[in-house]
Amino acid sequence: MEAQHTPVLVAETIDWLAVKTGGLYVDATVGLGGHSLEIARRLGAGGRLLGLDRDTQALGIARSRLSEFGEKVTLVHANFSQIGEVFAERNLPPADGVLADLGVSSMQLDLGERGFSFRSRGPLDMRMDRDMEETASDIVNTAGEKELADLLYQFGEERDSRRIARTIVRARPIRDTEHLATVVAGARSVRGRQKLHPATKTFLALRIAVNREMEELGQFLSRVPATLSPGGRWVMLSYHSLEDRPVKQCFQRLAHEGVLKILTKKVIQASDAEIAANPRARSAKMRVAEKIDPDQPGTAGKYGMPQEEEWQE
Repeated sequence: MEAQHTPVLVAETIDWLAVKTGGLYVDATVGLGGHSLEIARRLGAGGRLLGLDRDTQALGIARSRLSEFGEKVTLVHANFSQIGEVFAERNLPPADGVLADLGVSSMQLDLGERGFSFRSRGPLDMRMDRDMEETASDIVNTAGEKELADLLYQFGEERDSRRIARTIVRARPIRDTEHLATVVAGARSVRGRQKLHPATKTFLALRIAVNREMEELGQFLSRVPATLSPGGRWVMLSYHSLEDRPVKQCFQRLAHEGVLKILTKKVIQASDAEIAANPRARSAKMRVAEKIDPDQPGTAGKYGMPQEEEWQE
């Protein structure tokens, strides 16, 4: 499993974090530890890395991969939205950099037993944190038709949401991921050549709903600024418009308020070479900001706000 794990935009992430010797850095979605490993290698004497993840299975793998760094690395079972609480509990000083990669890990996608993918048969689970009670099966097999249609439209931007929801309700009980994918494929309207599997958006919507991803992302975005030191870097990796939009809007708002300076004039995306080696990097978008030092006026421009063209996609 470790050999299959390839972190996305890792070189760009490290460059933009500008890891310095002796600094404190946070990987708020440590996953299998790919980005964390590269950060830890650059910490130097006195440097520390705090890693958060809600998936205990992923944390176990990351802990093994990062064991060589000893006390420099601390891994905590926590949702990234709890970053403020973790800092308070551990009495940590403001960090020099915070990273969040919002993608699903290779392990979660590749293990059929986790139920994230339609590519192999498995239970309709999709929980990143297995301590949570509600699974995708609970939603698929108990939600009302309208509720299910609204969920697919809101979180999956699925145009055929009503037809799919109606078909799912009629086909209940939905047994597993393969069964759901077949049902959805049969309900979808065919519009020319299909680039995506017909069930892609349905699975995405269910995953977002099960893990309350948009709610957790909103809480994370609101709490990060208080954990950053002046001059601290904030790197965000998102993979679809529902994630990228609130990140972009948050950065813009905080830049207008004079809290952040946006460093990436346009979103950073993977090179053709990286996409060829790791197709999952295709949809990745990176945005980077820096917390403004109030004692250094003028370094970020008025309010830290870039010109309009600098924050357009």
